[in-house]
Parts: sequence; structure tokens; C-alpha cells
Amino acid sequence: MKKNLFKGAFAATVIVSMLSFTGVNAQEKKIEIKDSKIEWEGEKVTGSHEGTIQLKNGYFTMENGELKGGEFVMDMTTINVTDLEGENKGKLEGHLKSDDFFGVSTYPSSKLVITSVAKKSNDTYGVVADLTIKEKTNTITFDLDMDKNSASTELTIDRSKYDVRYGSGSFFDNLGDKTIYDNFELDVDLKF
Repeated sequence: MKKNLFKGAFAATVIVSMLSFTGVNAQEKKIEIKDSKIEWEGEKVTGSHEGTIQLKNGYFTMENGELKGGEFVMDMTTINVTDLEGENKGKLEGHLKSDDFFGVSTYPSSKLVITSVAKKSNDTYGVVADLTIKEKTNTITFDLDMDKNSASTELTIDRSKYDVRYGSGSFFDNLGDKTIYDNFELDVDLKF
């Protein structure tokens, strides 16, 4: 009986040890959606436009105070133009939400999933993530600055990789000054 009790206690200790190395200490830090912001900027030959987009939900996975992963869903129906007013603002927002660009009636959300992380300094991580827009997924890399209750990054996204090709000089000839550059910028500031 004592022998079986000893084996049981030993097995339990091994299982607890294994679980502690496989992420049981991991915790999710939920993003405060209302306090976080994503700002975008897109450029064309004759200028640029900027605006915002809202997160639907998101979290970071932390283990022993270190970033290990995360997942974020953007609400594409909230695309907002901030550098225009009135009719021009409404037209551009409508066009960005249309099938020419992000097709939000068919694809109402986009997702970023962190697949690996490497610590570069006390506050900076090198991140590899899968970004899905319009059901097209591509791997992106970026640096993420993180402190106790916030994280920020700047992303450069090539829209043509996500089947967003309207006005792209990479796919259409003779666009002249109507050419829209493929890359757009996202400035991300997350609170948790």
C-alpha cells in the first residue's frame, strides 16, 4: 500500500512539473478595447488619407511576465476616415468598405495571431504573426514595445497580398496620378 502511495505521489509531482513547463503559468491579458486605438494611413501619388479602425477583441498570452503570444480581431466595419469631412468622408469610407477594397459585408473582421516571439530588449519583442484579411493569410514581422499596461507597434501591410488591388500600380497599367500605393501603415496602441 505504501509503495502504491509513493508511486502515486511521485506521478502527481511529475505531472505538476510537466504542466508548469507547458504553459499552466500562462495567463491572458485582455485588451481594453475602448482605451486602445488603431490608426491607419494610406498613400497615393497625389497625397494620403488617414483614419481609424476599432478592435473587436484581443488578448496577449503572458508567462512569468514575458510575452508568449496573442490574438486580435479588427472590426472592419468600423473603418473611419479622419482627414475628410462631409460628403467626401462618406464617399471614401464607403469605397474602403466596398468590394474594391476590404469588402466588409463579406469579410467583417480581420485577425492577427502571434505565432512566435523573441525578446530583443527589456521592453521590445520581435514578433512573427499571421495576419488574415479577406480570408487571405500572410506572415508578417514587427517589433512590439511593451510595458506594464500597454503595448505599441507600427505595421506596414502590403494590401495586394490580401486581394486588395484597387488602383494598384502593381496590377494595373496607365493609372498615372490615380495610383494608390500597395503599402499602408497601421499605428497600434493597445491598453490592457
